[in-house]
Amino acid sequence: MKYWNLRKINQLALDKTGIIPRSISKLFEKFKQELNPNAEIEALEEFKVARYQTLASIKYILVLVISPILINQISKIFILNPVINYLWNQNSEYIFINQSQEERAFAELQRFEEKLHFDILIGKLNFQSSNMIQKKMTEKALNIAYVYAHESSNAIKNILADSISIVIFVAILIINKRQFSILKSFINEYIYGLSDTAKAFLIILFTDIFVGFHSPHGWEIVIEAILRHFGLPENRDFIFIFISTFPVILDTIFKYWIFRYLNRISPSAVATYHNMNE
Repeated sequence: MKYWNLRKINQLALDKTGIIPRSISKLFEKFKQELNPNAEIEALEEFKVARYQTLASIKYILVLVISPILINQISKIFILNPVINYLWNQNSEYIFINQSQEERAFAELQRFEEKLHFDILIGKLNFQSSNMIQKKMTEKALNIAYVYAHESSNAIKNILADSISIVIFVAILIINKRQFSILKSFINEYIYGLSDTAKAFLIILFTDIFVGFHSPHGWEIVIEAILRHFGLPENRDFIFIFISTFPVILDTIFKYWIFRYLNRISPSAVATYHNMNE
């Protein structure tokens, strides 16, 4: 029984799309099943296969998602935090790891100084001597230095921890190839089983959110967050070039997928997509 299940799942995973649209093929397949005297037995077996496929896919997804995250957090807390903090404290002169951090720190200190003088002018603060102002500026500078030193050390931890997580993720994919085939088959069957309206809705949702090169501000926020996460310099030229090219390339690839594959698999879904998009 288990061997038959695995054979059936592998057959589903390797199922290729022919010349005849998938909807018509399913219609003929359903008609043949109605005439089959063993239809109930086969339906029960297919239900067992689908249940096994669903449970195996859910377990595999949980392993793929949870394992790298757990390894990431455990390595940060028990290994990287003590080591990196010790090495960073030994070299206290290192505060910034890129020029973007310096520019943000200097801008923050300048804004604090301007606000301090403004509060003195309007009478909100009553400092009689310049020594008080200098003391406040020194305290703020030390606080900014501590914050950016912590940010720099965290960036190094993120690079190392994320690298470990990627290695674990790839290792899981390589070791459990059969589980990956089951997951791929499950996703294909789930997507192809959706209605044409649902497929068109997901396509429009994906293109408007992730391929939305008409919304550059969202891409800018995401890229800046990624660069800060890894402690990379926030080069404005690089960000603008990325925004002007990558979403366009992604949109082109997605349109090619619609033309090359989806139009052959489900032409009615493509027609619904065009009608909804208009």
